Amino acid sequence: MSVLFEVHGMSCAHCVAAITSAVTPLPGVTSVDVALAEGTVRVEGTPDVDAVTAAIEDAGYDATAVTP
Repeated sequence: MSVLFEVHGMSCAHCVAAITSAVTPLPGVTSVDVALAEGTVRVEGTPDVDAVTAAIEDAGYDATAVTP
């Protein structure tokens, strides 16, 4: 299963690293793919959508789940 998030405010490699390190340790997450140019983050596994959204927002970005 994967969940796609639209993420606003990403602009550089630091953003990619910050989001990846915030989301990767969450329960159920098997991989994180940040597409900087598209402004999306795809999370593989069985993540809690609210927990992923909160982790991305805690890292300083606006996130909305596109596919639950």
